[in-house]
Amino acid sequence: MLQKRYSEMTEYELKQEIATLTEKARKAEQMGMVNEFAVYERKIAMAKAYLLNPEDFRPGDIYEIDGDPGSFFKIRYLNGVFAWGYRLNGDGSEEALPISLLIKP
Repeated sequence: MLQKRYSEMTEYELKQEIATLTEKARKAEQMGMVNEFAVYERKIAMAKAYLLNPEDFRPGDIYEIDGDPGSFFKIRYLNGVFAWGYRLNGDGSEEALPISLLIKP
């Protein structure tokens, strides 16, 4: 069966996918499979991003990064469900984060 893209899934399908990935991540973590766990965590963040409205995130705003306490991200622009910008405590290089990883302080 061909896997649908997250952008093609309904809200219900996305929530089902997140539940499945969360269970797989939990099992990978229990088995000490660190790399596999990290892959599932990224997939969960991507799926969650499609449940959010990119219009709720504005260029110039600063957000805390989920899973990285004390790290803040300033949005330069948005492209789909990705916020492009830079970490305030980083070297200023541009990167893209799924909007699901951004927390309004």
